[in-house]
Amino acid sequence: MGIFNRKTEDDKKAKAPQASKVVNEKKEAKSMKDLYEEKTVVAAGKEGKAGEEKAQRKYGQAYRVLIKPLVTEKAANLGTHNKYVFAVSLKTNKIEIAKAIEEVYGIKPISVNIINSEGKTVRSGRTLGKRKDWKKAIVALPEGKTIKIYEGV
Repeated sequence: MGIFNRKTEDDKKAKAPQASKVVNEKKEAKSMKDLYEEKTVVAAGKEGKAGEEKAQRKYGQAYRVLIKPLVTEKAANLGTHNKYVFAVSLKTNKIEIAKAIEEVYGIKPISVNIINSEGKTVRSGRTLGKRKDWKKAIVALPEGKTIKIYEGV
């Protein structure tokens, strides 16, 4: 058995150049990051002047502050008064919420009201539990400005 499993040095030398070719091919292939950077430069070159990159809109902490828009009947009625309702992070304040709305939607709100909601105690059989505490923000926008939240609902 040992005789058939042994490889001679000739076999090893014959396979060595093939292995190095595979390694060379892998080095020539570009990483995904390089490919992505090339596409962004090409896209920027089409829209703007030569050598000028497209200004990208970056969202800092806005999507950590605004969790989701609340789509309820009561919130839809507030929409007629140009007020919108969002579920927000428990740790945020009115100033951070106003900055996040301006950053995401490009509209500076007139006022921001906050409601802290305590999670209800719930019961399933004999087991007692508690829902999460959460915070709701009602954002008033200036007249004539709207946010498209309720589309497709």
